[in-house]
Amino acid sequence: MDHDRRKGAGQVMGAGIDRRELVRRLAGLGLTAPMVSQLLLSSGPAVAAPAAPYKPAKAGGGGTLRLLSWQAPTSLNPHFASGNKDREAARIFYEPLAGWDLDGNLVPQLAASLPNRADGTVSADAREVIWTLKKGVTWHDGKPFTAADVVFTAAYASDPDSATSTIGSYQRAAFSKIDDHTIRIVFEEATPFWADAFVGVSGMILPEHLFSGFKGKNSREAPANLAPVGTGPYKFAEFKPGDIVTGVRNPDYHVANQPYFDAFELKGGGDSVSAARTVLQTGQFDFARDLQVEDEVLKRLETGRKGRVEFYPSGQTEIVVLNTTDPVLEIDGERSHPRSQHPTLSDPEVRKAINLLIDRDSIQKFIHGRAGSATGAFVNQPERFRSPKLTYEFSIDKANAILDAAGYARDTDGIRQKGGKRLKYVFQTTITGPRQKAQAVIKAACQKAGIELELKSVTASVYFSSDIANPDTLKKFYCDIEMHASTGTQPDPQAFLRQFTSWEIAAKDNKWQGRNFSRFRSDEADELYRSAEKEVDPLARLAQLLRLSEIFVEANVYLPILARNVSVAITNDLVTVPSGWDSDFWNIAAWYKG
Repeated sequence: MDHDRRKGAGQVMGAGIDRRELVRRLAGLGLTAPMVSQLLLSSGPAVAAPAAPYKPAKAGGGGTLRLLSWQAPTSLNPHFASGNKDREAARIFYEPLAGWDLDGNLVPQLAASLPNRADGTVSADAREVIWTLKKGVTWHDGKPFTAADVVFTAAYASDPDSATSTIGSYQRAAFSKIDDHTIRIVFEEATPFWADAFVGVSGMILPEHLFSGFKGKNSREAPANLAPVGTGPYKFAEFKPGDIVTGVRNPDYHVANQPYFDAFELKGGGDSVSAARTVLQTGQFDFARDLQVEDEVLKRLETGRKGRVEFYPSGQTEIVVLNTTDPVLEIDGERSHPRSQHPTLSDPEVRKAINLLIDRDSIQKFIHGRAGSATGAFVNQPERFRSPKLTYEFSIDKANAILDAAGYARDTDGIRQKGGKRLKYVFQTTITGPRQKAQAVIKAACQKAGIELELKSVTASVYFSSDIANPDTLKKFYCDIEMHASTGTQPDPQAFLRQFTSWEIAAKDNKWQGRNFSRFRSDEADELYRSAEKEVDPLARLAQLLRLSEIFVEANVYLPILARNVSVAITNDLVTVPSGWDSDFWNIAAWYKG
Protein backbone atom coordinates (compact mmCIF):
# COMPACT_ATOMS: atom_id res chain seq x y z
CA MET A 1 0.00 0.00 0.00
CA ASP A 2 2.75 2.47 0.96
CA HIS A 3 4.66 1.48 -2.18
CA ASP A 4 1.66 2.19 -4.40
CA ARG A 5 0.93 5.53 -2.71
CA ARG A 6 4.49 6.77 -3.13
CA LYS A 7 4.53 5.62 -6.72
CA GLY A 8 1.37 7.50 -7.55
CA ALA A 9 2.36 10.78 -5.92
CA GLY A 10 6.05 11.21 -6.57
CA GLN A 11 8.93 9.19 -7.93
CA VAL A 12 8.27 6.44 -10.42
CA MET A 13 9.92 3.55 -8.61
CA GLY A 14 13.27 2.45 -9.98
CA ALA A 15 13.41 5.14 -12.64
CA GLY A 16 14.43 8.31 -10.84
CA ILE A 17 11.83 10.30 -12.78
CA ASP A 18 9.05 12.28 -11.14
CA ARG A 19 5.61 11.05 -12.20
CA ARG A 20 4.04 14.51 -12.17
CA GLU A 21 6.77 15.84 -14.43
CA LEU A 22 6.31 12.87 -16.74
CA VAL A 23 2.57 13.48 -16.96
CA ARG A 24 3.20 17.15 -17.78
CA ARG A 25 5.63 16.16 -20.51
CA LEU A 26 3.16 13.70 -22.02
CA ALA A 27 0.42 16.31 -21.95
CA GLY A 28 2.73 18.67 -23.84
CA LEU A 29 3.01 16.01 -26.53
CA GLY A 30 -0.76 15.65 -26.65
CA LEU A 31 -0.66 12.23 -24.95
CA THR A 32 -2.91 11.40 -22.02
CA ALA A 33 -2.40 8.44 -19.68
CA PRO A 34 -5.18 6.41 -21.38
CA MET A 35 -3.54 7.01 -24.76
CA VAL A 36 -0.22 5.78 -23.40
CA SER A 37 -2.00 2.75 -21.97
CA GLN A 38 -3.40 1.90 -25.39
CA LEU A 39 -0.01 2.14 -26.99
CA LEU A 40 2.13 0.48 -24.34
CA LEU A 41 0.14 -2.05 -22.41
CA SER A 42 -1.60 -5.33 -22.88
CA SER A 43 -4.51 -3.64 -24.60
CA GLY A 44 -2.15 -3.97 -27.55
CA PRO A 45 -0.36 -1.89 -30.14
CA ALA A 46 -2.45 0.34 -32.35
CA VAL A 47 -4.08 -1.38 -35.30
CA ALA A 48 -3.53 0.06 -38.75
CA ALA A 49 -6.24 1.78 -40.71
CA PRO A 50 -7.11 0.16 -44.06
CA ALA A 51 -4.27 0.42 -46.56
CA ALA A 52 -4.46 2.60 -49.65
CA PRO A 53 -6.30 0.86 -52.50
CA TYR A 54 -4.26 -1.72 -54.38
CA LYS A 55 -5.05 -1.17 -58.05
CA PRO A 56 -3.92 -4.32 -59.92
CA ALA A 57 -6.87 -6.64 -60.55
CA LYS A 58 -4.72 -9.77 -60.83
CA ALA A 59 -1.35 -11.13 -59.77
CA GLY A 60 1.54 -11.06 -62.22
CA GLY A 61 2.08 -9.21 -65.45
CA GLY A 62 4.39 -6.58 -64.01
CA GLY A 63 7.67 -7.94 -65.34
CA THR A 64 10.78 -7.89 -63.16
CA LEU A 65 11.11 -5.60 -60.15
CA ARG A 66 14.71 -4.42 -60.04
CA LEU A 67 15.98 -3.55 -56.57
CA LEU A 68 19.30 -2.22 -55.32
CA SER A 69 20.84 -2.73 -51.89
CA TRP A 70 24.39 -1.51 -52.15
CA GLN A 71 25.09 -3.22 -48.82
CA ALA A 72 24.79 -6.70 -50.26
CA PRO A 73 23.29 -9.52 -48.13
CA THR A 74 25.50 -12.38 -47.01
CA SER A 75 22.85 -14.60 -45.38
CA LEU A 76 19.18 -15.30 -46.08
CA ASN A 77 18.37 -16.76 -42.67
CA PRO A 78 16.65 -13.86 -40.88
CA HIS A 79 17.64 -15.18 -37.46
CA PHE A 80 21.33 -14.87 -38.35
CA ALA A 81 20.98 -11.37 -39.81
CA SER A 82 23.95 -9.12 -39.17
CA GLY A 83 22.49 -5.74 -40.02
CA ASN A 84 19.62 -4.57 -42.19
CA LYS A 85 21.08 -5.89 -45.44
CA ASP A 86 20.35 -9.49 -44.44
CA ARG A 87 16.97 -8.78 -42.84
CA GLU A 88 15.79 -6.91 -45.94
CA ALA A 89 16.65 -9.73 -48.33
CA ALA A 90 15.20 -12.42 -46.08
CA ARG A 91 11.92 -10.49 -45.68
CA ILE A 92 11.11 -10.98 -49.36
CA PHE A 93 10.86 -14.74 -48.79
CA TYR A 94 9.88 -15.08 -45.14
CA GLU A 95 6.98 -13.48 -43.29
CA PRO A 96 6.11 -12.85 -39.62
CA LEU A 97 2.69 -13.10 -38.05
CA ALA A 98 2.42 -9.29 -38.20
CA GLY A 99 4.43 -6.30 -39.34
CA TRP A 100 4.68 -2.57 -38.65
CA ASP A 101 3.37 0.11 -41.00
CA LEU A 102 4.75 3.62 -41.50
CA ASP A 103 2.89 4.99 -38.47
CA GLY A 104 3.98 2.19 -36.16
CA ASN A 105 0.67 0.33 -36.29
CA LEU A 106 0.54 -3.46 -36.17
CA VAL A 107 -0.66 -5.14 -39.39
CA PRO A 108 -1.56 -8.88 -39.67
CA GLN A 109 0.43 -10.87 -42.20
CA LEU A 110 0.51 -14.60 -41.42
CA ALA A 111 -1.95 -13.97 -38.60
CA ALA A 112 -5.67 -14.06 -39.31
CA SER A 113 -6.24 -11.35 -36.70
CA LEU A 114 -4.38 -9.46 -34.00
CA PRO A 115 -4.46 -10.45 -30.33
CA ASN A 116 -6.40 -7.99 -28.18
CA ARG A 117 -7.93 -7.51 -24.77
CA ALA A 118 -11.49 -7.24 -26.06
CA ASP A 119 -11.80 -10.89 -27.14
CA GLY A 120 -9.54 -12.30 -24.44
CA THR A 121 -6.62 -13.21 -26.71
CA VAL A 122 -4.46 -10.96 -24.53
CA SER A 123 -4.90 -11.69 -20.84
CA ALA A 124 -5.67 -8.97 -18.32
CA ASP A 125 -2.41 -9.64 -16.49
CA ALA A 126 -0.35 -9.27 -19.70
CA ARG A 127 1.08 -12.76 -19.35
CA GLU A 128 -0.75 -14.73 -22.01
CA VAL A 129 -1.25 -14.03 -25.72
CA ILE A 130 -3.08 -16.16 -28.29
CA TRP A 131 -2.39 -15.80 -32.01
CA THR A 132 -4.75 -17.17 -34.66
CA LEU A 133 -3.07 -18.03 -37.97
CA LYS A 134 -4.32 -17.64 -41.52
CA LYS A 135 -5.60 -20.84 -43.09
CA GLY A 136 -4.64 -22.07 -46.53
CA VAL A 137 -1.09 -20.71 -46.44
CA THR A 138 1.61 -22.97 -47.92
CA TRP A 139 5.37 -22.93 -47.96
CA HIS A 140 7.05 -22.43 -51.31
CA ASP A 141 7.60 -26.20 -51.58
CA GLY A 142 3.86 -26.84 -51.18
CA LYS A 143 3.90 -28.00 -47.54
CA PRO A 144 1.18 -26.44 -45.34
CA PHE A 145 2.07 -23.63 -42.96
CA THR A 146 0.82 -24.50 -39.46
CA ALA A 147 1.19 -23.58 -35.82
CA ALA A 148 3.95 -26.19 -35.53
CA ASP A 149 6.19 -23.99 -37.69
CA VAL A 150 5.58 -21.01 -35.42
CA VAL A 151 6.33 -22.92 -32.23
CA PHE A 152 9.43 -24.46 -33.83
CA THR A 153 10.73 -21.01 -34.84
CA ALA A 154 10.56 -19.90 -31.22
CA ALA A 155 12.49 -22.99 -30.08
CA TYR A 156 15.05 -22.53 -32.85
CA ALA A 157 15.63 -18.83 -32.15
CA SER A 158 15.80 -19.26 -28.37
CA ASP A 159 18.28 -22.15 -28.40
CA PRO A 160 21.62 -20.73 -27.17
CA ASP A 161 23.48 -23.23 -29.34
CA SER A 162 21.77 -21.85 -32.45
CA ALA A 163 23.39 -18.48 -31.60
CA THR A 164 20.70 -16.45 -33.35
CA SER A 165 20.62 -12.66 -33.43
CA THR A 166 16.93 -12.77 -32.44
CA ILE A 167 17.30 -14.86 -29.29
CA GLY A 168 16.21 -11.96 -27.06
CA SER A 169 12.74 -11.95 -28.61
CA TYR A 170 12.05 -15.58 -27.69
CA GLN A 171 13.38 -15.96 -24.17
CA ARG A 172 11.43 -15.94 -20.92
CA ALA A 173 8.28 -17.38 -22.49
CA ALA A 174 6.69 -20.75 -23.30
CA PHE A 175 5.24 -21.32 -26.75
CA SER A 176 2.67 -24.02 -27.44
CA LYS A 177 0.32 -25.18 -30.18
CA ILE A 178 -3.40 -25.14 -29.38
CA ASP A 179 -4.39 -26.49 -32.79
CA ASP A 180 -3.02 -26.30 -36.31
CA HIS A 181 -3.90 -22.61 -36.60
CA THR A 182 -3.63 -21.31 -33.03
CA ILE A 183 -0.67 -20.81 -30.73
CA ARG A 184 -0.36 -19.66 -27.14
CA ILE A 185 2.47 -17.64 -25.61
CA VAL A 186 2.77 -17.70 -21.83
CA PHE A 187 5.33 -15.28 -20.48
CA GLU A 188 7.19 -15.90 -17.24
CA GLU A 189 6.03 -12.50 -15.99
CA ALA A 190 3.71 -9.72 -17.07
CA THR A 191 4.83 -8.58 -20.53
CA PRO A 192 3.25 -5.24 -21.46
CA PHE A 193 4.89 -5.17 -24.88
CA TRP A 194 4.01 -8.59 -26.24
CA ALA A 195 4.33 -7.72 -29.95
CA ASP A 196 7.95 -8.83 -30.21
CA ALA A 197 8.13 -12.56 -30.89
CA PHE A 198 6.82 -13.40 -34.39
CA VAL A 199 6.52 -9.70 -35.31
CA GLY A 200 8.50 -7.61 -37.80
CA VAL A 201 12.10 -8.33 -38.75
CA SER A 202 12.69 -10.45 -35.62
CA GLY A 203 9.57 -12.51 -36.22
CA MET A 204 10.02 -14.23 -39.57
CA ILE A 205 8.74 -17.81 -39.41
CA LEU A 206 10.91 -20.74 -40.56
CA PRO A 207 9.59 -24.05 -41.96
CA GLU A 208 10.05 -26.77 -39.37
CA HIS A 209 10.40 -29.51 -41.96
CA LEU A 210 13.53 -27.89 -43.40
CA PHE A 211 15.21 -26.60 -40.22
CA SER A 212 14.35 -29.21 -37.58
CA GLY A 213 17.60 -31.07 -38.24
CA PHE A 214 19.61 -27.88 -37.95
CA LYS A 215 18.60 -26.49 -34.59
CA GLY A 216 21.45 -25.91 -32.20
CA LYS A 217 25.16 -26.33 -32.83
CA ASN A 218 24.82 -27.24 -36.51
CA SER A 219 22.45 -24.34 -37.22
CA ARG A 220 24.92 -22.78 -39.69
CA GLU A 221 24.91 -25.92 -41.84
CA ALA A 222 21.29 -25.79 -43.04
CA PRO A 223 21.07 -25.60 -46.86
CA ALA A 224 18.04 -23.31 -46.45
CA ASN A 225 20.28 -20.64 -44.88
CA LEU A 226 21.29 -19.81 -48.45
CA ALA A 227 18.25 -21.16 -50.33
CA PRO A 228 15.14 -20.01 -48.41
CA VAL A 229 11.74 -21.64 -48.58
CA GLY A 230 9.23 -19.22 -47.14
CA THR A 231 5.59 -18.17 -47.42
CA GLY A 232 6.28 -14.78 -49.02
CA PRO A 233 5.20 -13.36 -52.39
CA TYR A 234 8.35 -14.50 -54.20
CA LYS A 235 9.99 -17.90 -54.42
CA PHE A 236 13.76 -18.25 -54.27
CA ALA A 237 15.69 -18.61 -57.53
CA GLU A 238 19.36 -17.67 -56.97
CA PHE A 239 21.68 -16.24 -54.32
CA LYS A 240 25.29 -15.18 -54.70
CA PRO A 241 26.33 -13.86 -51.26
CA GLY A 242 27.63 -10.33 -51.47
CA ASP A 243 26.23 -9.94 -54.99
CA ILE A 244 22.68 -10.84 -56.05
CA VAL A 245 19.41 -12.44 -54.96
CA THR A 246 16.63 -13.33 -57.38
CA GLY A 247 13.16 -14.80 -57.10
CA VAL A 248 10.00 -15.48 -59.07
CA ARG A 249 6.36 -14.82 -58.29
CA ASN A 250 4.73 -17.24 -55.87
CA PRO A 251 1.58 -18.34 -57.73
CA ASP A 252 0.08 -19.67 -54.49
CA TYR A 253 0.56 -16.52 -52.45
CA HIS A 254 -2.07 -16.16 -49.73
CA VAL A 255 -3.16 -12.58 -50.60
CA ALA A 256 -5.48 -12.21 -53.60
CA ASN A 257 -4.12 -10.50 -56.73
CA GLN A 258 -0.61 -10.18 -55.27
CA PRO A 259 2.20 -9.85 -56.13
CA TYR A 260 2.02 -7.69 -59.24
CA PHE A 261 5.57 -8.40 -60.45
CA ASP A 262 6.57 -11.67 -62.10
CA ALA A 263 10.04 -11.72 -60.61
CA PHE A 264 12.50 -9.63 -58.66
CA GLU A 265 16.22 -9.03 -58.70
CA LEU A 266 18.00 -7.61 -55.65
CA LYS A 267 21.45 -6.46 -56.69
CA GLY A 268 24.12 -5.69 -54.11
CA GLY A 269 27.57 -4.20 -54.07
CA GLY A 270 28.95 -0.98 -55.45
CA ASP A 271 28.29 2.21 -53.55
CA SER A 272 25.33 4.27 -52.44
CA VAL A 273 25.85 7.08 -54.96
CA SER A 274 25.88 4.64 -57.88
CA ALA A 275 22.73 3.00 -56.53
CA ALA A 276 20.93 6.34 -56.36
CA ARG A 277 22.11 7.28 -59.86
CA THR A 278 20.81 4.09 -61.49
CA VAL A 279 17.31 4.87 -60.20
CA LEU A 280 17.16 8.66 -60.38
CA GLN A 281 19.10 9.33 -63.58
CA THR A 282 19.25 6.19 -65.72
CA GLY A 283 16.08 4.43 -64.55
CA GLN A 284 17.82 1.04 -64.90
CA PHE A 285 16.58 0.00 -61.46
CA ASP A 286 13.23 0.66 -59.82
CA PHE A 287 14.23 1.07 -56.19
CA ALA A 288 17.39 1.67 -54.16
CA ARG A 289 17.36 1.37 -50.37
CA ASP A 290 19.46 2.93 -47.61
CA LEU A 291 20.82 5.93 -49.51
CA GLN A 292 23.80 7.02 -47.47
CA VAL A 293 24.55 9.89 -49.81
CA GLU A 294 25.12 13.57 -49.12
CA ASP A 295 21.87 15.43 -49.64
CA GLU A 296 23.51 17.87 -52.04
CA VAL A 297 24.38 14.95 -54.32
CA LEU A 298 20.84 13.52 -54.10
CA LYS A 299 19.34 16.87 -55.11
CA ARG A 300 21.55 16.94 -58.21
CA LEU A 301 20.61 13.37 -59.11
CA GLU A 302 16.89 14.16 -58.77
CA THR A 303 17.21 16.58 -61.69
CA GLY A 304 17.33 13.49 -63.91
CA ARG A 305 13.54 13.36 -63.40
CA LYS A 306 13.33 9.56 -63.71
CA GLY A 307 12.73 9.11 -60.02
CA ARG A 308 12.42 10.71 -56.62
CA VAL A 309 14.01 10.43 -53.20
CA GLU A 310 11.66 9.80 -50.31
CA PHE A 311 12.46 10.34 -46.63
CA TYR A 312 10.42 9.14 -43.69
CA PRO A 313 11.04 8.98 -39.93
CA SER A 314 12.45 5.79 -38.51
CA GLY A 315 13.96 4.18 -35.45
CA GLN A 316 17.48 4.56 -36.83
CA THR A 317 20.15 6.50 -34.98
CA GLU A 318 23.63 7.11 -36.38
CA ILE A 319 26.04 6.52 -33.52
CA VAL A 320 29.71 6.46 -32.60
CA VAL A 321 30.53 3.59 -30.24
CA LEU A 322 33.58 3.59 -27.96
CA ASN A 323 35.17 0.25 -27.11
CA THR A 324 35.55 -0.11 -23.35
CA THR A 325 37.59 -3.32 -23.73
CA ASP A 326 41.11 -3.89 -25.08
CA PRO A 327 41.07 -4.55 -28.85
CA VAL A 328 44.71 -5.69 -28.87
CA LEU A 329 45.07 -7.92 -25.80
CA GLU A 330 44.01 -11.54 -26.33
CA ILE A 331 42.28 -13.50 -23.58
CA ASP A 332 41.48 -17.13 -24.39
CA GLY A 333 42.12 -16.35 -28.05
CA GLU A 334 39.66 -13.43 -28.09
CA ARG A 335 40.41 -9.74 -28.50
CA SER A 336 38.07 -7.10 -27.06
CA HIS A 337 37.35 -9.70 -24.40
CA PRO A 338 34.63 -8.69 -21.92
CA ARG A 339 37.06 -9.25 -19.04
CA SER A 340 39.60 -6.78 -20.42
CA GLN A 341 39.71 -2.99 -20.07
CA HIS A 342 40.62 -0.48 -22.74
CA PRO A 343 43.86 1.33 -21.78
CA THR A 344 42.29 4.79 -22.12
CA LEU A 345 38.65 4.56 -23.29
CA SER A 346 37.78 2.91 -19.98
CA ASP A 347 38.45 6.38 -18.52
CA PRO A 348 35.10 8.27 -18.42
CA GLU A 349 36.89 11.62 -18.77
CA VAL A 350 38.42 10.60 -22.10
CA ARG A 351 35.02 9.45 -23.35
CA LYS A 352 33.44 12.72 -22.22
CA ALA A 353 36.06 14.71 -24.13
CA ILE A 354 35.53 12.70 -27.33
CA ASN A 355 31.78 13.32 -27.15
CA LEU A 356 32.46 17.08 -27.06
CA LEU A 357 34.56 16.75 -30.22
CA ILE A 358 31.71 15.60 -32.48
CA ASP A 359 30.30 18.52 -34.47
CA ARG A 360 26.82 17.09 -34.98
CA ASP A 361 25.31 20.27 -36.43
CA SER A 362 27.91 20.45 -39.19
CA ILE A 363 27.59 16.73 -39.96
CA GLN A 364 23.83 17.12 -40.33
CA LYS A 365 23.82 20.41 -42.22
CA PHE A 366 26.67 19.84 -44.65
CA ILE A 367 26.55 16.06 -45.13
CA HIS A 368 23.18 14.45 -44.37
CA GLY A 369 20.68 17.27 -44.96
CA ARG A 370 17.14 15.87 -45.31
CA ALA A 371 18.31 12.41 -44.26
CA GLY A 372 18.24 13.24 -40.57
CA SER A 373 18.61 15.70 -37.71
CA ALA A 374 21.42 16.18 -35.21
CA THR A 375 20.73 14.57 -31.85
CA GLY A 376 22.22 13.69 -28.52
CA ALA A 377 19.57 11.03 -27.81
CA PHE A 378 19.78 7.35 -28.63
CA VAL A 379 16.00 6.88 -28.96
CA ASN A 380 14.41 9.61 -31.08
CA GLN A 381 11.19 8.08 -32.42
CA PRO A 382 8.44 7.91 -31.31
CA GLU A 383 8.84 11.31 -29.66
CA ARG A 384 7.38 10.20 -26.32
CA PHE A 385 10.41 7.92 -25.80
CA ARG A 386 13.00 10.63 -26.48
CA SER A 387 14.73 11.73 -23.27
CA PRO A 388 14.79 15.53 -22.83
CA LYS A 389 17.97 15.17 -20.76
CA LEU A 390 20.05 13.98 -23.68
CA THR A 391 21.32 17.11 -25.37
CA TYR A 392 24.63 17.65 -27.15
CA GLU A 393 27.41 20.21 -27.32
CA PHE A 394 30.45 20.79 -29.51
CA SER A 395 33.38 22.43 -27.73
CA ILE A 396 37.05 21.84 -28.45
CA ASP A 397 37.96 24.17 -25.56
CA LYS A 398 35.96 22.14 -23.03
CA ALA A 399 37.41 18.88 -24.35
CA ASN A 400 40.93 20.24 -23.90
CA ALA A 401 40.12 21.41 -20.38
CA ILE A 402 38.75 17.98 -19.41
CA LEU A 403 41.83 16.19 -20.71
CA ASP A 404 44.15 18.68 -18.99
CA ALA A 405 42.37 18.15 -15.67
CA ALA A 406 42.49 14.37 -16.12
CA GLY A 407 46.28 14.49 -16.47
CA TYR A 408 46.67 13.75 -20.18
CA ALA A 409 49.62 15.87 -21.33
CA ARG A 410 50.71 16.52 -24.90
CA ASP A 411 53.82 14.72 -26.17
CA THR A 412 56.27 16.41 -28.51
CA ASP A 413 54.14 15.28 -31.46
CA GLY A 414 51.04 16.90 -29.93
CA ILE A 415 49.31 13.62 -29.03
CA ARG A 416 48.20 13.40 -25.41
CA GLN A 417 49.38 10.62 -23.10
CA LYS A 418 49.19 9.62 -19.48
CA GLY A 419 51.49 7.04 -17.95
CA GLY A 420 52.72 6.13 -21.40
CA LYS A 421 49.17 5.42 -22.67
CA ARG A 422 48.57 7.58 -25.74
CA LEU A 423 45.23 8.88 -27.01
CA LYS A 424 45.68 7.31 -30.40
CA TYR A 425 42.80 5.27 -31.81
CA VAL A 426 41.65 3.27 -34.83
CA PHE A 427 38.22 4.54 -35.94
CA GLN A 428 36.31 2.23 -38.30
CA THR A 429 33.09 2.52 -40.27
CA THR A 430 31.58 1.37 -43.57
CA ILE A 431 32.62 2.70 -46.95
CA THR A 432 30.09 5.43 -47.76
CA GLY A 433 30.60 9.07 -48.72
CA PRO A 434 28.75 10.54 -45.72
CA ARG A 435 30.53 8.34 -43.19
CA GLN A 436 33.99 9.04 -44.54
CA LYS A 437 33.20 12.76 -44.45
CA ALA A 438 31.84 12.48 -40.91
CA GLN A 439 35.00 10.61 -39.91
CA ALA A 440 37.08 13.46 -41.33
CA VAL A 441 35.08 16.07 -39.40
CA ILE A 442 35.55 14.17 -36.13
CA LYS A 443 39.25 13.52 -36.82
CA ALA A 444 39.94 17.23 -37.41
CA ALA A 445 38.32 18.23 -34.11
CA CYS A 446 40.12 15.46 -32.20
CA GLN A 447 43.49 16.63 -33.54
CA LYS A 448 42.87 20.03 -31.96
CA ALA A 449 42.44 18.31 -28.61
CA GLY A 450 45.53 16.12 -28.86
CA ILE A 451 43.73 12.93 -29.94
CA GLU A 452 44.88 11.13 -33.09
CA LEU A 453 42.45 9.02 -35.09
CA GLU A 454 43.52 6.50 -37.70
CA LEU A 455 40.56 6.20 -40.05
CA LYS A 456 39.57 2.77 -41.30
CA SER A 457 36.87 2.07 -43.91
CA VAL A 458 35.39 -1.40 -44.27
CA THR A 459 33.18 -2.74 -47.06
CA ALA A 460 29.62 -2.82 -45.72
CA SER A 461 29.11 -6.51 -46.54
CA VAL A 462 32.15 -7.28 -44.39
CA TYR A 463 31.46 -4.79 -41.59
CA PHE A 464 27.93 -6.11 -41.05
CA SER A 465 28.83 -9.74 -41.75
CA SER A 466 27.98 -12.57 -39.36
CA ASP A 467 31.13 -14.39 -40.49
CA ILE A 468 32.78 -15.37 -37.20
CA ALA A 469 36.18 -15.72 -38.90
CA ASN A 470 36.22 -12.11 -40.08
CA PRO A 471 38.12 -9.68 -37.81
CA ASP A 472 36.58 -6.51 -39.29
CA THR A 473 32.94 -6.89 -38.24
CA LEU A 474 31.20 -4.33 -36.07
CA LYS A 475 30.37 -7.00 -33.49
CA LYS A 476 33.94 -8.21 -33.03
CA PHE A 477 34.99 -4.56 -32.71
CA TYR A 478 38.73 -5.25 -32.92
CA CYS A 479 39.49 -1.53 -32.92
CA ASP A 480 38.84 1.46 -30.64
CA ILE A 481 35.95 3.43 -32.15
CA GLU A 482 33.30 2.61 -34.73
CA MET A 483 30.36 4.34 -36.40
CA HIS A 484 27.17 2.96 -37.89
CA ALA A 485 23.38 3.21 -37.63
CA SER A 486 21.61 1.35 -34.85
CA THR A 487 18.09 0.44 -35.89
CA GLY A 488 14.98 0.26 -33.75
CA THR A 489 12.62 -2.09 -35.55
CA GLN A 490 9.59 -1.52 -33.32
CA PRO A 491 7.72 1.63 -32.23
CA ASP A 492 8.27 0.44 -28.66
CA PRO A 493 12.00 0.81 -27.83
CA GLN A 494 12.32 -2.07 -25.39
CA ALA A 495 13.96 -4.49 -27.85
CA PHE A 496 16.10 -1.63 -29.24
CA LEU A 497 17.41 -0.94 -25.73
CA ARG A 498 18.28 -4.56 -25.12
CA GLN A 499 21.73 -3.74 -26.50
CA PHE A 500 22.36 -1.82 -23.26
CA THR A 501 22.24 -5.02 -21.19
CA SER A 502 25.11 -7.18 -20.00
CA TRP A 503 23.67 -10.41 -21.41
CA GLU A 504 23.84 -8.88 -24.91
CA ILE A 505 27.62 -8.33 -24.80
CA ALA A 506 29.09 -9.62 -28.07
CA ALA A 507 31.63 -12.34 -27.37
CA LYS A 508 33.11 -15.56 -28.67
CA ASP A 509 30.76 -17.58 -26.45
CA ASN A 510 27.71 -16.30 -28.36
CA LYS A 511 29.51 -16.27 -31.73
CA TRP A 512 29.52 -12.47 -31.50
CA GLN A 513 25.75 -12.37 -32.03
CA GLY A 514 25.17 -10.13 -29.00
CA ARG A 515 24.23 -6.51 -29.72
CA ASN A 516 26.22 -4.81 -26.94
CA PHE A 517 29.33 -4.11 -28.98
CA SER A 518 30.84 -1.65 -26.49
CA ARG A 519 31.07 -4.40 -23.82
CA PHE A 520 30.08 -1.74 -21.26
CA ARG A 521 28.19 -3.07 -18.22
CA SER A 522 25.64 -1.28 -16.08
CA ASP A 523 23.78 -2.94 -13.22
CA GLU A 524 21.25 -0.11 -13.39
CA ALA A 525 20.58 -0.78 -17.08
CA ASP A 526 20.10 -4.50 -16.44
CA GLU A 527 17.69 -3.81 -13.59
CA LEU A 528 15.68 -1.24 -15.55
CA TYR A 529 15.39 -3.50 -18.56
CA ARG A 530 14.10 -6.41 -16.50
CA SER A 531 11.70 -4.10 -14.68
CA ALA A 532 10.31 -2.50 -17.86
CA GLU A 533 9.71 -5.96 -19.35
CA LYS A 534 7.01 -6.63 -16.76
CA GLU A 535 5.84 -3.16 -15.65
CA VAL A 536 2.09 -2.85 -16.23
CA ASP A 537 1.80 0.78 -15.13
CA PRO A 538 2.19 2.66 -18.44
CA LEU A 539 3.74 5.77 -16.92
CA ALA A 540 6.14 3.82 -14.75
CA ARG A 541 7.22 1.73 -17.73
CA LEU A 542 7.70 4.81 -19.88
CA ALA A 543 9.84 6.38 -17.17
CA GLN A 544 11.96 3.23 -16.92
CA LEU A 545 12.54 3.12 -20.67
CA LEU A 546 13.45 6.82 -20.72
CA ARG A 547 16.02 6.29 -17.97
CA LEU A 548 17.36 3.15 -19.65
CA SER A 549 17.89 5.11 -22.87
CA GLU A 550 20.07 7.60 -20.99
CA ILE A 551 22.59 5.34 -19.24
CA PHE A 552 25.03 4.43 -22.02
CA VAL A 553 24.75 7.91 -23.53
CA GLU A 554 25.46 9.65 -20.23
CA ALA A 555 28.42 7.28 -19.77
CA ASN A 556 29.66 8.50 -23.18
CA VAL A 557 29.91 4.97 -24.49
CA TYR A 558 27.26 5.41 -27.19
CA LEU A 559 27.56 8.82 -28.81
CA PRO A 560 24.44 9.57 -30.91
CA ILE A 561 25.03 11.82 -33.91
CA LEU A 562 21.94 11.81 -36.09
CA ALA A 563 18.30 10.78 -35.86
CA ARG A 564 18.15 9.21 -39.28
CA ASN A 565 15.30 9.22 -41.73
CA VAL A 566 14.92 6.26 -44.04
CA SER A 567 15.92 7.47 -47.50
CA VAL A 568 15.15 5.54 -50.66
CA ALA A 569 15.20 6.22 -54.40
CA ILE A 570 12.07 5.24 -56.35
CA THR A 571 11.23 5.50 -60.04
CA ASN A 572 8.30 7.77 -60.80
CA ASP A 573 5.92 4.95 -61.76
CA LEU A 574 6.56 2.68 -58.77
CA VAL A 575 4.09 2.55 -55.87
CA THR A 576 5.56 1.17 -52.63
CA VAL A 577 4.34 0.61 -49.06
CA PRO A 578 6.96 2.16 -46.75
CA SER A 579 7.66 1.59 -43.08
CA GLY A 580 10.08 3.31 -40.77
CA TRP A 581 9.88 0.41 -38.28
CA ASP A 582 9.98 -2.71 -40.38
CA SER A 583 11.88 -3.83 -43.45
CA ASP A 584 11.68 -1.69 -46.59
CA PHE A 585 10.23 -4.85 -48.15
CA TRP A 586 7.80 -5.63 -45.32
CA ASN A 587 4.82 -5.49 -47.72
CA ILE A 588 6.56 -5.84 -51.07
CA ALA A 589 3.67 -8.03 -52.24
CA ALA A 590 1.57 -4.85 -52.53
CA TRP A 591 4.05 -2.91 -54.70
CA TYR A 592 3.06 -2.17 -58.27
CA LYS A 593 3.61 0.22 -61.16
CA GLY A 594 0.90 2.61 -62.19
